[in-house]
Amino acid sequence: MIKMAVMCAALFMAVSTAGAQEKIGLKQIADGEFNAQAISGIDPIKGTDQYAQIKDGGKQVVRCSFKTGEETGVLFDVNNTQGEKISKFSDYLLSPDGTRMLICTNKRPIYRRSYKADFYIYTIKSHKLEKLSAEGSEQIPTWSPDGQQIAFVRDNNIYLVKLLYDNAISQVTTDGKFNAIINGLPDWVNEEEFGFNRALTFNADGTMLCWIKYDESKVKTYSLQLFKGESPAKEEYSIYPGEYSYKYPKAGEDNSKVSVWSYDIKSRKTRQLNIPLADDGYIPRIKATTDPNRIIVYTMNRHQDELNLYGVDPRSTVSHLIIREAAKNYVQENAMDAIIIGKEHILLPSDRDGFMHLYIYNMGGQLQRKVGDGNYDILQVYGYDEQNGDVFYQAAPLNPHDRQIMVTHKNGRTERLTHQEGWNSAIFSGDYQYFVNTWSDANTPYVYTICNRQGKTLSTRLDNSKLKDKIQQYGFTKKEMFSFTTSEGVKLDGWMVKPTNFDPSKKYPVIMFQYSGPGSQEVVNSWQIGSMGNGGAFDMYLAQQGFIVVCVDGRGTGARGADFEKTIYLTMGEKESKDQVETALYLGSLPYVDKDNIGIWGWSFGGFNTLMSMSEGRKVFKAGVAVAPPTNWRYYDSIYTERYMRTPKENAEGYNDNPIARAKQLSGALLIVHGTADDNVHPQNTFEYAEALVQADKDFQENYYTNRNHSIFGGNTRNHLLRQIAQWFENHLK
Repeated sequence: MIKMAVMCAALFMAVSTAGAQEKIGLKQIADGEFNAQAISGIDPIKGTDQYAQIKDGGKQVVRCSFKTGEETGVLFDVNNTQGEKISKFSDYLLSPDGTRMLICTNKRPIYRRSYKADFYIYTIKSHKLEKLSAEGSEQIPTWSPDGQQIAFVRDNNIYLVKLLYDNAISQVTTDGKFNAIINGLPDWVNEEEFGFNRALTFNADGTMLCWIKYDESKVKTYSLQLFKGESPAKEEYSIYPGEYSYKYPKAGEDNSKVSVWSYDIKSRKTRQLNIPLADDGYIPRIKATTDPNRIIVYTMNRHQDELNLYGVDPRSTVSHLIIREAAKNYVQENAMDAIIIGKEHILLPSDRDGFMHLYIYNMGGQLQRKVGDGNYDILQVYGYDEQNGDVFYQAAPLNPHDRQIMVTHKNGRTERLTHQEGWNSAIFSGDYQYFVNTWSDANTPYVYTICNRQGKTLSTRLDNSKLKDKIQQYGFTKKEMFSFTTSEGVKLDGWMVKPTNFDPSKKYPVIMFQYSGPGSQEVVNSWQIGSMGNGGAFDMYLAQQGFIVVCVDGRGTGARGADFEKTIYLTMGEKESKDQVETALYLGSLPYVDKDNIGIWGWSFGGFNTLMSMSEGRKVFKAGVAVAPPTNWRYYDSIYTERYMRTPKENAEGYNDNPIARAKQLSGALLIVHGTADDNVHPQNTFEYAEALVQADKDFQENYYTNRNHSIFGGNTRNHLLRQIAQWFENHLK
């Protein structure tokens, strides 16, 4: 009887616990209640085992030990300054000699990576805080190598501050003009698609300043209409709307004319550097070397299948080719940022052997050795130790969905520094003796550990135990990985989230999420998994409503080698939509799936592919939601689109296959969502697509979000958007 009583009590507790699981709320997701804690802002101090980090919500910058994670000193404190006073700050930039800092306040974003801010110069020893300039906000302040000069941009012109001359300011360029000439900053399309916001550098001894100039005077203008709105309200547009006009080159249209210039700080002489470049070519980077007589300028042709690295003398203006990389179809975007210009070597990522590996050249351009030989991609490069030749990087040696931290020694021997399956990412100390490793998997939030250079874990700094308890409390179910083969013989990988208390004897409606863009990955063994990240909190919400949620990476996505990614070249949307249709057909064959109630949605490229998939011809989707979708690649920017499609003149057939052209084939209930101030994928895309649907006599619904950009957030916006998506599938799949 006692045993029976215990069993009954245990059963009662189990039932009670299961019944007590809380329901996920959309506002909780929008407000970030399921966000993992993070250790952020780790800034390694070059050549040391220390790092700097912002503390107390923008009150201090502290110095910490990589080995212990403990504070070793205070570099800056808003309550301990001489001269100027500030209450808080958002960012900082240490000088190369470690004696000063640039303190960033009042940061105002412009585009994805660019911003204006008010900067202060802080001298660590004396605690002196002084304004960088008195005439207004600055952009991209840049230290000279000796820490005695600062260059910055204001109103598209470059200025120079000399600290040894009482912070005297001189103007380097005078031709800068909005929507015409930009000095030292990339224009919109170069910033967005080449992923940088700084186009200037000092040479090695600080005697020359070099920059890229963008002449966008012939680039066509796009205008976004702005309204009063809310959160924030723009009172100046309370009666009549305003507008924001900027230069945006669409596919096949004129780009900015780019050139490279130098300024001799002593003689004040400006020179244009002689760099071989076609009229329609790109200059995606400019970098210093340790040689005062040489900077490195990257050039790329408009097709983006050739990348050149030139060594240029900023005084004589003479250039010489160091490395030429000719890629099949196109040079992958992530290769650009991963190039390392060392003291004696250049490290270049390339997929020339079918997978992304690393190639080490001397400064003369001779290939010294290769890093990586397996049939897997190297995804991030963490550093090159010039002292012993060690290269530290992140790769996918186990499978495309995991990431491991690895090192390859000068003798070619390669070691894994992490051994737990899942997703590992690292920040190495400036002397490469330690690294902070961030690990997670699809069902476990981020764990931060301190490791030595051999990969031995020294301590755990953060394990997100509170979030682990919370997701259990809210009934997060396990993400299940699966694979299948399409009718075309292509093996595809995916993940699935099943409803709580899943019953395999029942049939469930399915919501498919995908992004599908070139080189992207959504099927990953990481806590970043899910349609809205954060461990798939939104997908868990949908699962609690009785849906199976599925994501499959189709052809064109990343980490499976160059052939798999580049198979979509010149035909964006064709294979990607076929693979999502094939996914729906596969799911429909499973005994627990209601094949007549399958939906699909996505954002940006995922919105585009939602429309392409719903118009593919095989009517497998009952409903879909397209958020901020491109609908005709002629409307999208030149660099991104032409990388994969070439120009409309060269590839008319490829461009002609798009959601607008497929409007008559649309099948299923469709909701389209767009922000009216989307500077990336213009609302023009949805306006024109909606008109095509009207003329094709297709029913649909569209939601517009006032003054919102491509991310569609602010105030209650994100909560409202998620509710529209969820309700759309509730109304049409049940």
